[in-house]
Amino acid sequence: MGNILLKNAKIYTADNNLGIIEKGYIFISKDGKICSVGPMCNFVTNFEKIKKAKNLDKKNIKELDLTEKLVFPGFIDAHTHLGICESLLSFEGDDTNEMTDPVSPHLRAIDATNPFDLAFKEAYSAGITTVLISPGSANPIGGEIFAMKTYGNTVDEMAIKSKVGIKFALGENPKSTYSERDESPITRMATAALIREALFKAKRYSKDLKNISSNDDYSEPEYDIKNEALVPVLERKTKAFFHAHRSDDICTAIRIAKEFNLDYVLVHCTQGALIADYLSHQKSKILVGPIISDTCKPELTGFSSKTPCILSGKENICLAIITDHPETPIQYLLLSCKIAIEEGLSEIEALKAITINPAKICNIDNRVGSISEKKKMLI
Repeated sequence: MGNILLKNAKIYTADNNLGIIEKGYIFISKDGKICSVGPMCNFVTNFEKIKKAKNLDKKNIKELDLTEKLVFPGFIDAHTHLGICESLLSFEGDDTNEMTDPVSPHLRAIDATNPFDLAFKEAYSAGITTVLISPGSANPIGGEIFAMKTYGNTVDEMAIKSKVGIKFALGENPKSTYSERDESPITRMATAALIREALFKAKRYSKDLKNISSNDDYSEPEYDIKNEALVPVLERKTKAFFHAHRSDDICTAIRIAKEFNLDYVLVHCTQGALIADYLSHQKSKILVGPIISDTCKPELTGFSSKTPCILSGKENICLAIITDHPETPIQYLLLSCKIAIEEGLSEIEALKAITINPAKICNIDNRVGSISEKKKMLI
């Protein structure tokens, strides 16, 4: 890729400092990074500085005139099962849930994601350039979530961040999964208890590891892969993603997060509008969706496509819109935003909900989510 100059475009930067540039330019260096972005009226001055700094001349630059064209950041779907629940396949392509152990934080979605799943091409064709891949919600603790690009041939090259957080699940999914097996958890109480037990064990494990360096007589604890996976969550190095639909499950997620001082994210938050003021007070980070859905189970009876608008209107809430692919096919992410807009969400907030907001929620905004200097841009 050579140096590229995009000019005369209307640019929706999703950057609070830059906003919408009615007629602007973007200069992208040959390594794919944005060197400069701004209005055309500043172009000559800024571009002369770039040419001098990089020793460029006209021969080194490909110019694209985007008059009457719109430029957006790559869209982000912050909760999907792309590649781990593959299109057109049944059991042989479904690695979403390890339903043999309700507590499985050590499982890593990156180890089960097939980048040649048809859905990646569908995502990329719809302008979705970044996705988060998550284990499912059958287990109270399901495994590690990671972020990746939607274009490429190998997961390792496509990965943006290999460990974003751990998937936790409350409500009907764990209950229904294990009640059929006549195993715990079959109640909401047991689901929460198993999560607490695992976190307490990891907390003690972490303490034991720290004691080794301060006490020569202290014996090292036996390696425990589950505890190893949970320690970064307890240390707030990665996030706790809580699958929760019903308002009481949402409150349980926040209760557990506060008990262990977790940096948490609420996934789905179907009945969030019922407790919007409480979520605002808690400064919650929320992934809402799928918006294109039906009430296929009792805990979805509070489903409403007005929820993004209601939650976005509250202070201190950072909101993103998701598809939960394949629950809603990922190519309908923009259609989901359109529905939310029809129900009152502003166009600007809808754009943020699939760009900078999910990037911030998932701690990948240093790489994606807006059109700003030093971020990479694919042409």
